[in-house]
Amino acid sequence: MANPLKAASRTLDSFDRAILRIVQRDNKTPQRAIAEAVHLSTAAVQRRIAAMEKAGIIRWNAALVDPDAISLGITSIVEVHLSDERTATVDRAKALFRAAPEVQQCYYVTGGTSFVLVIVSPDMRVYEATTRRLFSENAFVASFRSLIALDRVKAGMELAIP
Repeated sequence: MANPLKAASRTLDSFDRAILRIVQRDNKTPQRAIAEAVHLSTAAVQRRIAAMEKAGIIRWNAALVDPDAISLGITSIVEVHLSDERTATVDRAKALFRAAPEVQQCYYVTGGTSFVLVIVSPDMRVYEATTRRLFSENAFVASFRSLIALDRVKAGMELAIP
């Protein structure tokens, strides 16, 4: 993963922002099509994309997979409360959640909750086993609350680029 401080060192112009809007929607868009859309040459688009990757602005390219298509029909949003907020405790929790493949997203947050996680599972039995492993069996987790999603109204990684 790229250094987030490097990303801040490169200023984005209107061409970069237009390119980012396109590649966020479909990173397989041919560079010649991007070039036509943003009124640049294909070579200029290629250089700009490479520069944004090197700077860490484009952090990775990935495919968004429909969880239902691979039998991951349970999505849960989980609030986790740690036993304390000491650095060692927070770092242990971050490492545990980062390493868990069921955890699709993890945010260390303020406001009385320590972490908010998005977890996917094939069924409730597997989800229960996940909650035991990640939360109940860890002394540094004081409590957790699960919110089971009824419908995935919007999911994705596209940012609103001004």
